[in-house]
Amino acid sequence: MATDPQQLPAVHEAWLPREHALHRPRHGGRQLTALICALVFFATPTLLWVFGVRPGEIENHRLTGFPSLAAGWGFFTGLPGWGTDQLAFRTGAIELADGISRGLFGESAPRDQGSGPAAGPLPGSPPPVGGTNQHPADAGSTESEAGSRQVIEGKDGWLYFGADADLKCEPTKPLTETLNRMNTLRQAVEASGRKFVFVVAPDKSTMVPQHLPSSYPHKTCAQAASDPQWRQFAEQGKALDMRPDLRAAEQRVGHPVYSPNDTHWSDEGAIEMTRAVAESLKPGVSAPWVAKPIRQYTIGADLPPLLGRKDTKTNTEYSLSPDGAADRVGDPIKDFNAPSYRQGPALPQTINQRTLFFGDSFTYNSAHYLCAGFSDLRLLTSYTRPGDLNVALNEMVKSEVVVVEAVERTVSGGSLPFLEDSYLNSVKTALAQHPLR
Repeated sequence: MATDPQQLPAVHEAWLPREHALHRPRHGGRQLTALICALVFFATPTLLWVFGVRPGEIENHRLTGFPSLAAGWGFFTGLPGWGTDQLAFRTGAIELADGISRGLFGESAPRDQGSGPAAGPLPGSPPPVGGTNQHPADAGSTESEAGSRQVIEGKDGWLYFGADADLKCEPTKPLTETLNRMNTLRQAVEASGRKFVFVVAPDKSTMVPQHLPSSYPHKTCAQAASDPQWRQFAEQGKALDMRPDLRAAEQRVGHPVYSPNDTHWSDEGAIEMTRAVAESLKPGVSAPWVAKPIRQYTIGADLPPLLGRKDTKTNTEYSLSPDGAADRVGDPIKDFNAPSYRQGPALPQTINQRTLFFGDSFTYNSAHYLCAGFSDLRLLTSYTRPGDLNVALNEMVKSEVVVVEAVERTVSGGSLPFLEDSYLNSVKTALAQHPLR
């Protein structure tokens, strides 16, 4: 019986004579080695899990959950993130790589370099940078050749969040447009009979620039943009400028009010924001306030995990007595994604109107001091998910004062989701339907 020349031989290609055009060797040794490596790689985390070893959160985000089968193709695209986060030995591997890089090359492993978006170090931080326009001051500069760095390693062990510079130089929106939108929100709030306060929390690189390295991505552009942008915050955006208050606090305590390895201000900064907002609403109200140091405490720092390391920061905790007698500092809030309410006795030395602080992680870190100066306080993150819009609208409607706090870098970069047209239109409609009598 003749064999069809178009039909493949009925044997494995490795069994064909070596001279045959379709002969393919099995490469048995290499295949076996690859299979063993794959088995070790995938089985070891499973065995570690069985014996109680669990992966840790090393980059200040929750571990990625197993993707849902209902997500369609999203199930397959979600597997790499889940698999990466579930490697129980990942922290040790990153620390080993960092140690080798520092030992051989004198610098950390370049795991955070690239042209990708700058991620925020804490929940409530800004969404990724999407702009690509280069600032004129960077034209012809070589400072950005290495791409963006999430963390800039400065002098004397100081760390800075790379987005401080990136967002100034690659904004998603022009600053003028962002501030116009903020004024639209202000007008909607004030037209309804409520008070509005816009406060900008300075970047650490703005307040403590002396430890920045001699060269880093977007250095020239960011330094050139800083002072003009602050003038624009105040003149066009009518924002509270916290820089003088923070400098005064630094002089008073004898050290910067930002930690070397964290992007947020310390307790002194939180107290200064509480004073500044209260004074803007009722001048002179904070004159009797008394703040006294109580103790030092140590918590995790937010920048080292972005480099694959763990570290702590030490801050000073204060009492804050508006009447000079009773300490009204509260407990830190646990869940910033849901409204948090703090109420206390109304005093002549406190703001007693229902006040909403709609802010980011700087508000989150300041909440326990804010409740000392505001007797009827509600706090909510401004980085709400789209489905949480009604929650934010409801809190604005119930408030008599709306305070919007945003860190300098997100205002510079235009990364404020509550200033989108759909959000602003909903706010205007809701507040117009519920004016204060």
